Amino acid sequence: MLQTPIQVKVTPEDFDRFIALPENADRDYEHIGGMIAEVVSNNYSSLLAAIILAELMTYVRKHKLGWVTGADGGYQVSGEKYIPDVAFISVARQPQPSRDAYNPLAPDLAVEVLSPGNDDARMRIKVVNYLRAGATVWVVNPDLKTVEVYVPGQPPVVKMILETLDGGALIPGFSLAVKELFNVE
Repeated sequence: MLQTPIQVKVTPEDFDRFIALPENADRDYEHIGGMIAEVVSNNYSSLLAAIILAELMTYVRKHKLGWVTGADGGYQVSGEKYIPDVAFISVARQPQPSRDAYNPLAPDLAVEVLSPGNDDARMRIKVVNYLRAGATVWVVNPDLKTVEVYVPGQPPVVKMILETLDGGALIPGFSLAVKELFNVE
């Protein structure tokens, strides 16, 4: 059985066995690029994710558009398993919320807030796989106070502090000023 995560490639079945071990019950792991990666954040990154979660949740529930999950909601994405900081899946794609540890459907929107534990190579793999699965991705960079927006079939866009994030066709009418996201200091 696996002794140390991240050092060897594993199959999805090996990943499932690894996370089912009793010693891993209170830890969060992702299966990225065939490797096991523990999900570790920090308070500031978690705060930014919570702001996005609250804004999205309020809007999505009011308009009955679907389901919003936080950092404990896992998803199967292009054969791997991820735990985005925030995610949205439309009611049209999933009429009822999933009760699986890792939703068998990829989210429509995945929000990844960078923290010191993030690895650039793994994040690139995740973005590519989200896009391959048809998901839009927002990568929030707390240090630069920017949000990279990736939409399938479109060039990436970097939203700066004086710009606004919007839900596009996925979440029509939703918007969040980037400065409001970072207005916590």
